[in-house]
Amino acid sequence: MMMTKSLKNTQGGLTLIELMVGLAVGMVVVIVAGVGLLASRGISGTVSDASGIQQQAAYAVRTIGMQLRQAGSRYLNLDAQDGVPANEIIGVVGFESGPTDTSSFDPKTQTISGTGNSISVGYRRYSETVVDGMAYLMADCLGGPTGVEEGAISAFTFNSGANTLQCNGQVMLQNVAAFQVRYLLQNNATAGNSTIRYLSAITNTADWKKLQAVEVCLELYGNESIDMPADSSYTGCNGAAIDMTSLPGVRANRMHITYRNVFQLRTLEL
Repeated sequence: MMMTKSLKNTQGGLTLIELMVGLAVGMVVVIVAGVGLLASRGISGTVSDASGIQQQAAYAVRTIGMQLRQAGSRYLNLDAQDGVPANEIIGVVGFESGPTDTSSFDPKTQTISGTGNSISVGYRRYSETVVDGMAYLMADCLGGPTGVEEGAISAFTFNSGANTLQCNGQVMLQNVAAFQVRYLLQNNATAGNSTIRYLSAITNTADWKKLQAVEVCLELYGNESIDMPADSSYTGCNGAAIDMTSLPGVRANRMHITYRNVFQLRTLEL
């Protein structure tokens, strides 16, 4: 009688070839995922850079514009004529042309001045009586003065060494590649054909009376170094194309955006 031997169910392991194929597939998946992650981080950094630059530009344009639009403002005296109550409808009112104290704003010398990369503006601050006394409703670019000075002066200057825009000596913006100011003067030399002249600086004092507006241009750059193609350029404040891949120092291969705005001024006799 012949006996048969029963075989137990067995499970064989992976062969070397199967193991190598599995490792290769896994490495491909990891590499693809890594490339996708790096790409997404690069896009995220670029978007964050652009958002940060736009926020800085919005802040600068709002601050500079507010000061320029108030340049030359004078204090309105509601009781300009002696003996006439200020609350009377027929009361005489008038703008005070001169300062009432030595620390105040003098419109003849402090309304506006500047060059091609700096500008200073000033105005008389209006005051109102509040619970704790006298409070001024308008301030300079730093929110001051905190005292009782009637005048507010805001001086914007560009520090090319530190790449910053300063206001009254304090850093207002960082990552500033350029700050350009141009002055728009009305030219009435030809009757019936009034034109606008652009000047980088006003050297003739009499020309300040012809000033109609100020053009401010800012070049801002980001914090992230971007792998950008060769000859990637932007248009600077001077109108020339600037290659971002050939810029020196920290500005190399960084996003640059130019912002330009024109602010109309008060038509007050200086």
